[in-house]
Amino acid sequence: MLLDVGSLAVMGVTLGAVLGTAAKLLAVPTNPLEDELQDLLPGSQCGQCGFVGCSQYAAALAKGNTPITLCAPGGKGTIEALAKKLGVSADTAGHEDKGPQVAYVNEDLCIGCLRCIGECGSDAIVGAPKQLHTVIADACHACGKCFKICPTEAIEMRSIPLTIAGWYWNKPGEHASH
Repeated sequence: MLLDVGSLAVMGVTLGAVLGTAAKLLAVPTNPLEDELQDLLPGSQCGQCGFVGCSQYAAALAKGNTPITLCAPGGKGTIEALAKKLGVSADTAGHEDKGPQVAYVNEDLCIGCLRCIGECGSDAIVGAPKQLHTVIADACHACGKCFKICPTEAIEMRSIPLTIAGWYWNKPGEHASH
């Protein structure tokens, strides 16, 4: 029995060392600016910006190939942070900061067509064909794709009420005294 446990432990340590070495030797170097820009983005991977996810959008921003105003879930705050990081000016006049939202299915209008389920990238909508659908609020990242595709307008985007569970202190500004 001890021989079995010992041999498994030796194999585990050996394979761990091989994988760790391979990860360092085969690592793909990334642009540090891309990593910093990706940290500024909300990480919802919704695709509203026209890119597959936040990492692709951050890469395009770092190369200067795309405008900084494409991230809808991030709102004005994200646009201003990206502008500051990239050293460009941002026009946020046309952007409305709605705050955190979640999709909601009106039970009286839902026909169970499954279009919203196919469009949801975070699997936040559950339901069956010709049955009522519902939204798992914790999984919804408020991209609005389901809202746009619903043929009966049964889905609406609602603001998340501010409660103690979802309220956070604002970060102190740069000009705050220490």
